[in-house]
Amino acid sequence: MVGALAGVSGLEEKRLAPGLREMVNSFSKLSSGSGRRAIVAEMALLRQPYATHLLLSVPRSCPVSETFSPASTFSEDSLFHGRLIFRQPKNGYRSSVDAVLAAHFAQPAAADRVLDLGCGCGVIGLILAHRYPGITVCGLELQKDLAQLAADNASRNGYNDRVQVQRGDVRAIAELLAPESFDLVVCNPPYRRQGSGRLNLDDQAARARHELHGDLVDFIRATAFAVCNRGRAVFVYPAQRSATLLAVLQAHRLTPRRLQPVVAYPQATKARLALVEAVKNGGEEFEILAPLPIDAAPNSGPSALMQAIYTEGPCSPE
Repeated sequence: MVGALAGVSGLEEKRLAPGLREMVNSFSKLSSGSGRRAIVAEMALLRQPYATHLLLSVPRSCPVSETFSPASTFSEDSLFHGRLIFRQPKNGYRSSVDAVLAAHFAQPAAADRVLDLGCGCGVIGLILAHRYPGITVCGLELQKDLAQLAADNASRNGYNDRVQVQRGDVRAIAELLAPESFDLVVCNPPYRRQGSGRLNLDDQAARARHELHGDLVDFIRATAFAVCNRGRAVFVYPAQRSATLLAVLQAHRLTPRRLQPVVAYPQATKARLALVEAVKNGGEEFEILAPLPIDAAPNSGPSALMQAIYTEGPCSPE
């Protein structure tokens, strides 16, 4: 974000709550052993620039597939030293560290009903189900192969009773889910506008990374529909578009409550990502947390916070 509200229309800027504009201005200025080796390896698997999931939704649960593509087309990956396993395409859309950050920032309550909006292969929902055994998760995904893969991943981890996957379109969410039926919505939406950047030649990845089947407004509108009153929504989004994210959230009665910048390393002067929590019909309190560094230093291993995340510690510093 070059200017504090770069990329935000005049209408969106007017929607910012009193005092929030100044907070956005401040944020824009930011714009060991075998265990350690395992963490580095897990992070390497998920390191892709601004990779995301995408689109969502259909009312029927996606059946666990037996074999919908040759096994050779998937990689066998894991988190938390192998305690959580999942497959994802070797080519096409792959989850990134963004999904891990979003899951750890979310912090659901003990019995929350969680919606993973645009779940891809299901990594966010898997992490949440693994860390919070009392919650239930519904993943919504537009692309058939990814939805089936997400269902398979849930089954392989023994989460059939707590994690369900549905197919459909985020823009038709009112036809798919009951209004205000979730306590928490977590979303890693497509980051790139149509016509911006280079479109991935792989159709699956292109749909997941560009706003081809729903833009940010569509995802936030779906979030506002699905989350209950005083329920929470968590988004991970590029820092340079965070002012737009805050404005659109507020326009849909989702009041930003917490924001954590994500930087490449502690000395970095610009944030790469923003983790944002909003509350439906929430108050005016807004907290900007200390930046979360991915690495300890340029071209080094993971920071202490990232090591804690990959060993199931809290995302946000106390």
